[in-house]
Amino acid sequence: MLTTLAMLFSLSSTPLLVAEAASSEVDVKLVLAVDTSRSMDFEEVRIQREGYVEALRHKEFIDAVRNGLNGRIAISYFEWAGQVVPGSVIEWTLIETQQDAMAFADALERRPINTQRRTSISAAIAHGAAMIVSSPFSGMRQVIDVSGDGTNNSGNPVAPTRDRAVEAGIVINGLTLMLRPSGAPGGLDKYYADCVIGGPGSFVLPVHKIEDFAIAVRRKLVMEISGLPPPADIHRIADTAKTDCMVGEKQWQDLFDR
Repeated sequence: MLTTLAMLFSLSSTPLLVAEAASSEVDVKLVLAVDTSRSMDFEEVRIQREGYVEALRHKEFIDAVRNGLNGRIAISYFEWAGQVVPGSVIEWTLIETQQDAMAFADALERRPINTQRRTSISAAIAHGAAMIVSSPFSGMRQVIDVSGDGTNNSGNPVAPTRDRAVEAGIVINGLTLMLRPSGAPGGLDKYYADCVIGGPGSFVLPVHKIEDFAIAVRRKLVMEISGLPPPADIHRIADTAKTDCMVGEKQWQDLFDR
């Protein structure tokens, strides 16, 4: 089964290098997939980065890790836009102590801040799924945490990619940056609910003000690590009319047809 999934979500990068990680049982394998497309300005990308660093250092994050059945998680990180950003990957790291979390946050803080063209949520999901199925850890749960501020407009269609990941037992959650109009009918959070997230308990957490980002990230990480159900004010997959999951591609094409 693992071989089949690895073929579906193959990585073109070098093999994962994780010290003392083989056969480690963790409560969750968590991939942080962070949008750095140019629809966000440099200041917004900087605040987004600081939000992740702050959340990873926060006591609530550490407590959530310690309170799990195994008391440890495996976490990785990468940035994406039209593709996964080369050199942005922070490989799988075992988080068991406060020092582990601080070291991971420090590694993220040291990364240069850049933005790139286009938006391929499908590439982010596919890469995150490939990292999960090829991970040396054994996780009780497997989660891809996708943050973004726009619809898929590059690469493969997002919905079929999402479906393959969910079929592989992966939960996909979303954090939508709704600082400006995205062009998604009904809002970017509805687009994510219909086209991006999936799996048992999956949810979308919208952010309307950039200063709220750090709290939102921390809130989402705690829910993902703890396996808690989302509260009523966080959107789950809706029963209302579905969004056109190709809306981003169509809007991009319209720019060239004018």
